[in-house]
Amino acid sequence: MNASVRISVSSLRAHKRRFAGTFLAVLLGVAFLAGTLVMGDTLRASFDTMFGNATSGTDAVVRSAGTITTPGESQGVRQPVDTGLVSAVEKAPGVAAAEPDIQGAGQLVGANGKPIGGQGPPTLAGNWIDDPKLNSYQLAEGRAPSKSGEVVVNRGAAEKGALRIGDTTTLRTPDPVEVTIVGLATFGGEDGMAQVTYTGMIRSDAEKYLTAKPGEAASILVRAGPGTNQQELVDALTPVLPKGVEAITGQELAEENTDMISGQFLSLFTTFLLVFSGVALLVATFSIHNTFAIVVAQRTRENALLRALGASRRQVTASTLVEASVVAVVASAAGLAGGIGIAAGLQALFPAIGFPFPEGDLVISGLSMILPLAVGILVCLGSALLPAVRAGRTAPLAALRETAVDQSGASRTRAVVGTGLAALAIAVALTGVIVSPSLWLAGSGAILALAAFVVLGPVASTTAVRVLGSPLDKLRGVTGGLARRNALRSPKRTAATASALMIGVAVVSLFTVFGASLKATMDQTVSRSFAGDVAVSTPSFGAGGSGLSPRLAPAIAERPEIDTAVGLGRGVAEVEVDGEGRALTVTDPVALERTFDLGNVQGSMRDLGDDGIAITGSEADKLGLKTGDTAQLVFTDGKKQTFTVRAVYGRSELAGDYVITRDAWAPHRTQDSDTLVAVTFKDGVSADDGKAAVEKVATAYGNPEVQTRDEYAQSSAGGIDMMLTLVYALLALAVLIALLGIANTLTLAVHERTRELGLLRAVGQTRAQLRAMVRWESVLVAAFGTVGGLALGGFLGWVLVKASDGASDSAFAFAMPPFQLTVVALVGVAAGALAGLRPARRAARLDVLRAIATE
Repeated sequence: MNASVRISVSSLRAHKRRFAGTFLAVLLGVAFLAGTLVMGDTLRASFDTMFGNATSGTDAVVRSAGTITTPGESQGVRQPVDTGLVSAVEKAPGVAAAEPDIQGAGQLVGANGKPIGGQGPPTLAGNWIDDPKLNSYQLAEGRAPSKSGEVVVNRGAAEKGALRIGDTTTLRTPDPVEVTIVGLATFGGEDGMAQVTYTGMIRSDAEKYLTAKPGEAASILVRAGPGTNQQELVDALTPVLPKGVEAITGQELAEENTDMISGQFLSLFTTFLLVFSGVALLVATFSIHNTFAIVVAQRTRENALLRALGASRRQVTASTLVEASVVAVVASAAGLAGGIGIAAGLQALFPAIGFPFPEGDLVISGLSMILPLAVGILVCLGSALLPAVRAGRTAPLAALRETAVDQSGASRTRAVVGTGLAALAIAVALTGVIVSPSLWLAGSGAILALAAFVVLGPVASTTAVRVLGSPLDKLRGVTGGLARRNALRSPKRTAATASALMIGVAVVSLFTVFGASLKATMDQTVSRSFAGDVAVSTPSFGAGGSGLSPRLAPAIAERPEIDTAVGLGRGVAEVEVDGEGRALTVTDPVALERTFDLGNVQGSMRDLGDDGIAITGSEADKLGLKTGDTAQLVFTDGKKQTFTVRAVYGRSELAGDYVITRDAWAPHRTQDSDTLVAVTFKDGVSADDGKAAVEKVATAYGNPEVQTRDEYAQSSAGGIDMMLTLVYALLALAVLIALLGIANTLTLAVHERTRELGLLRAVGQTRAQLRAMVRWESVLVAAFGTVGGLALGGFLGWVLVKASDGASDSAFAFAMPPFQLTVVALVGVAAGALAGLRPARRAARLDVLRAIATE
């Protein structure tokens, strides 16, 4: 074994350049994985500290015990508590102070007239709590609000909106309220919690604008007196609280807030990044395997001589694995350092793009270091295992052979196995799409399809390279023909090199197709369901934004140019049939039917009144209801009400699954707002005149955006473009690793063909022709990987869209974007040409006489 180690170390020293691509592939993959884990640990620790600081003075929280959670949302809606409980709480043993905490949505308008935040994170408003220990926000500049119209805002929001103390601006609650900023605050020592914005006002203003009626609060914050710990305080409060109201410790509140961030945003974000780390490492696997396979093939005579001199198979295999281990350990260790650098860079970069990290040092846990190191070493050793075994099987007589013929692409076993895998992949995928819609089955089919592509790669590479390279004979003459023959020389090597790029292109194509399909779905939904001329909406998604004033739609309807204006509000309730929460659309059902295509309607939307409800056919079937039946709803205020099903309609896409009137919702409403106002013009009114009339009214209600149907569909899909941009940026790492693999393979191939290249130069080939030959070989390999990736990605995109369509209530539209996919193809081929530049230059610099003399 010692001899094997010495031979491996000597080989590494002598041929360091051979493993440059492998070293970089491992380094980049490990760095991305380590950076993701370190960043996740740092964010969690930072948020733990921030929430702990923010709630450090709150010893207990009194709130409603139950929540109503709607499908697709993890955060439930709680019933408000009566502020009259404050006096009872203050009398409980161990209580030093108690304050109502009123919370709602409130979006500030910046100095430029545009709303601040709202793109996902919530925009909060509430009553400013004078007790500094109970207030999560600490006054940093100015003073607390003392009269109506005065507010304190978090410093981060003020900076983003270019607002200063003394400025007057608009707060959307969603009704526009003119406010004057008198103070700036921090949260847990930070200018803001990520992109969350906060506006604090006096209690009477908070009750007026953020609650359905005075005397309601989200919770009551309690501070303990000296000598009373948090659990003792909760135990003392519990007997004085009415049924349905609970008390929790401040520590539990901080943990809930941290879990909310960690369980939703951080877990999703880090999982998202880990998926791309996995893709990068998968691509690296092909590049590493290819490098060692070529190195082993080039050392056939050397290994045969070792065997002839008495080395055992185990020693030759161990020698190759030792080389892989050294590369793996060194590259993985460098990757750990790179990962820490990536996390530090993101910590500095995020504030510049509007998502500030909470301040704090990087948190580097043992798991964040050990896991990437282990993964890097395992990936490298696993990739080198088969080439190492192949090296150990080298026969001593191979030392007498000059060359070996590569028939790997013609393997009948490979063709049979690959065809079987492809057939199985198609069968499983189609079952998950058509027979029994299932994302799990579709995903299994996708994995099998990837395996089939890898197995069939060498079989298909011969035909593919011949077809793709056929124009080169005419365009580049002898040079092009030689490039094509070089790519055909080793089908297995060509396929393995192209497979790394194929995976990267396939994932890019998959997301491109899925993103285009989501856009097409949104466009189809709006075109099919929305019969209005313009839509008024707030440019927000997720929890952000404050919505639209319920008074906006009636104000627009009063204009002479307008035929119908209907606002769609949102409520929540629990259906007692199955005990699950449901989202309610609160609207004028008559105007809704005139503006939206609801499909086939059984019953009448005109007769809902204050005790009727309309539901979709799918929900009616699920609950076993039909027109005339009754269903009991439980609202967030704890009240139950029996509703009669007076209409069952076909489509729910924009209208939702449950519709009730504003009169029915009024007794149970909290902070009322609309998510959308749909407007239809009168006959003869031009699009420009109608839109101008709507914009004039909207200006007085916080200036929300007025869009045509096409503009509304595009803006609704705007988040998809942001997602795709992030995906492409992350996948650039995988593509970079694939290109390093192509460059490394070509470099090793140039070394392998040194004598041949010298002969070509000796018989008259110019340096330019030699460079072109190597570059075109690189382009052919990249073209093969790109075409395969486009085919695989397109198929997987179709499977994902169709499986999602069958597995959900929403109708998904499939779309293949030709322009974007053409760009992906061109980038893939161009990247191949780029990867061939360095090997081509190196080949052209070969000394002719030395090359001819090379053994």
